[in-house]
Amino acid sequence: MSKTKFYTKKSMDFLETYLNATSPTGYETEGQLIWTKYIAPYVDEIRSDHYGTAYGIINPKAKFKVVVEAHADEISWYVNYITKEGMIYVVRNGGSDAVIAPSKRVNIHTKKGIVQGVFGWPAIHTRIHEKDEAPRLDTIWIDCGVSSKEELEKLGVHVGCVVTYPDQFMVLNENYFVCRALDNRIGGFMVAEVARLLHENKDKIDFGVYFTNSVQEEVGLRGAEMITQTIQPDVAIVTDVTHDTSTPKMSKAKDGELNCGDGPVITYSPAVQNNLRELIIETAEKSKIPFQRAVSSRVTGTDTDAFAYSNGGVPSALISLPLRYMHTTVEMVHKNDVENATKLMYETLKNIKNNHDFKYY
Repeated sequence: MSKTKFYTKKSMDFLETYLNATSPTGYETEGQLIWTKYIAPYVDEIRSDHYGTAYGIINPKAKFKVVVEAHADEISWYVNYITKEGMIYVVRNGGSDAVIAPSKRVNIHTKKGIVQGVFGWPAIHTRIHEKDEAPRLDTIWIDCGVSSKEELEKLGVHVGCVVTYPDQFMVLNENYFVCRALDNRIGGFMVAEVARLLHENKDKIDFGVYFTNSVQEEVGLRGAEMITQTIQPDVAIVTDVTHDTSTPKMSKAKDGELNCGDGPVITYSPAVQNNLRELIIETAEKSKIPFQRAVSSRVTGTDTDAFAYSNGGVPSALISLPLRYMHTTVEMVHKNDVENATKLMYETLKNIKNNHDFKYY
């Protein structure tokens, strides 16, 4: 690894702008435009598909293709029902958590622009505490400060409008990045930084590298499922987030022992190709990059699964970032883990050979 500085003013400006962008599942364009603009100087070509997955390519004419991938979408809500009094009930767009919704501000995206609202909840004084229940999807609602359905519709709100949280990026105690949608736009940041490091260090790669930012992961890995058929890669290195288990109410026996700040996480799973995983581990050890291990017993639940089981089987591996408070508006990752995960992907790419054979026998 050269002495190229990792966190620069340009990269931090990109990180903040990209994380603050709105990219709900199915509507990822705003974030994708920011991402492609940033990565464009570091690749030979930018492409996208009909559903919005974006990818930058080094050596687009090469036959041997390696994908480095993250997903671009964030969880959100859909307007599902509007009462005659103008209160809004929602359904999930991805794995949105009803428990965190009450008292949160929201943005409702309409053709007329943003309509602001709040998730309401009865005051503590008025609830019967013996019968108090956690918020559920069918008991939370959005209040936009109107008095009727007609008034709300004049603002442009209708069934099908997407609802997002407006929470913005912050750095906590100089060590943690905090924002909604770190799952997984922080992955998009890392993928873009791999491209930047290759470019700035003038590394020569003699195969095709496809830096890919897939859409619609939060509803079933759909963007990756589509783009792997388009690219038809020979190898896929996927990055996503996983659970930090050091905080209260987490189970190490269930989810393993994973800590923010202790390095990226290398996953063992049937979908993970063993020889590719071992190459990543050897790379980490040789480059003195700290790492942790995790197990996914059936599926990884990430885009790794979509790549691994496509096109007759693509050698795929997962490098994860420990994250606290997944699917909330205060997701947290350690800045050192972000740097080390990026360096691990970068160094691994340099250890892959053109036409690399990962077969077991």
